[in-house]
Amino acid sequence: MMQELVIIIAEDDAGHARLIEKSLNRVGLHNPILRCENGQEVLDFLFRRGPGPHRRTDTPYLLLLDIRMPKVDGVEALRQIKEDVFLRKLPVIMLTTTDDPREIERCHLLGCNSYIVKPVDYDRFAEAIAKLGLFVSLVKVPEINDQL
Repeated sequence: MMQELVIIIAEDDAGHARLIEKSLNRVGLHNPILRCENGQEVLDFLFRRGPGPHRRTDTPYLLLLDIRMPKVDGVEALRQIKEDVFLRKLPVIMLTTTDDPREIERCHLLGCNSYIVKPVDYDRFAEAIAKLGLFVSLVKVPEINDQL
């Protein structure tokens, strides 16, 4: 039986992470949320490495991925996820302040599903996340199975 969609927020800025979570809740999205503070935590969770929580096979996930993070940046995390035969179907939404067209192109070439630039203004940022929450509430996400 498929579990409820878990939203992974990979964001090193605690304030941004809290704002994302609050904005999603405000639009009625109360899915479980897992926060990762850097790209290495995301990769360890998804690839089931090291101590700590690991992804479950019977659970669908959606990843909101910042680019500028310590240890492993979001672009490298995206590359590793999309190169994996099982993880490549994981929906990844880049959620970052980086609006460089070359970076946007690079992320899409690596396989991100969407690219959202975080507005600097607090109210516009909250509004953008609320719209993202409405989108997420409509999207159907597959489980990640470890079998072909």
